[in-house]
This record gives sequence, C-alpha cells and structure tokens, in this order.
Amino acid sequence: MVCIGIGSQNPAKIKAVERLIALKQLDYTVESLSVPSGVSDQPMTDEETLAGAVNRAEAVLQQSDAVIGIGLEGGIMEIGNQVFVCNWGALADKMGRIYTAGGARIKLPDLLVTEIREGRELGVVIDDYTQKLNVRKKEGTVGILTKGLVTRDDMFFHVMKILYGQYQFYNGNADE
Repeated sequence: MVCIGIGSQNPAKIKAVERLIALKQLDYTVESLSVPSGVSDQPMTDEETLAGAVNRAEAVLQQSDAVIGIGLEGGIMEIGNQVFVCNWGALADKMGRIYTAGGARIKLPDLLVTEIREGRELGVVIDDYTQKLNVRKKEGTVGILTKGLVTRDDMFFHVMKILYGQYQFYNGNADE
C-alpha cells in the first residue's frame, strides 16, 4: 500500500486528501504530519501561500516514509483594494518532482479585512466574528461566507484533484 503524507493535522485538509483517495479508489494510506510551513501564520500573498504549500509537501517527504507529500496552505491575497481568501496546494514525490495548483477565491468582507490589516490572523478573526471555535478546522471562512455551500475541505479537494491529475498526466498514468 502506498503512503501519502499530508503536512498538516487540520481535519479539513486531511479530509480533502481522503476524499481524493476515495474518489479515485486508490490503495493509499494517509499519514498526517505536523510540519512547518516556513511562512508566516497568516500568508498575505499568493506567492507566500504557495511557498507554504511547497515547503509542507517537501517536509513530509523528508520526515516520513510517504512516497507522495502533500502541502495545502490557506492565505489571503489582494487585487487592488479587495482582499480574497486563497488556497494553494503542492504534491511532491520521491523523484523530486513538485506539482502545484491554486483554488477558488472569495472576497472577504471589509470588517474582516480591517482586523487582518491590524495584524490578526484570519482564523482568529473569523472565530471571533462567528463566535465559534476552530472554524479553520471545519467549514472555514469560505463555509461561513457561502452559508455552507462551499466548505474549506471542498476548496482543498478541488486543489487535490488538480494536483493528482497533474501527477497522473506527467507520470504516464493519464488513464488511471
């Protein structure tokens, strides 16, 4: 059985990987590892968020027996004066190949942006706003802002499908 490692203990991120394995009916086991992202707790750009995902995927391969390392990272990014939630993923393999993909974006309400610009992390801000604990480990900010129509694991599942599709394509397994 192939071991796929994910560089996170966040249930929403783990669920995204498990959903891909179920969808593709893969004979993989999932190992979650707590690895550093190497970026700030609140990534503020696409570039920083992507770097965190890549760092996590590579760290998984260095710290486990996994043959595939997954890094999933959430952050924010700006276009003009609008701030969006973003998410990025990376899949690394033992051959040194890295595949990357970004996901959907949703504009943050100004009241959340104000607090983020004051230096607070989105996860803390959304917990305070909703008066819930650990929104980032459940529906995520996107789940709150879409009334549950799209959840955090949905966003990362979409990224996982793109990552694994690239992995299959570039490794000659396009029909798998």
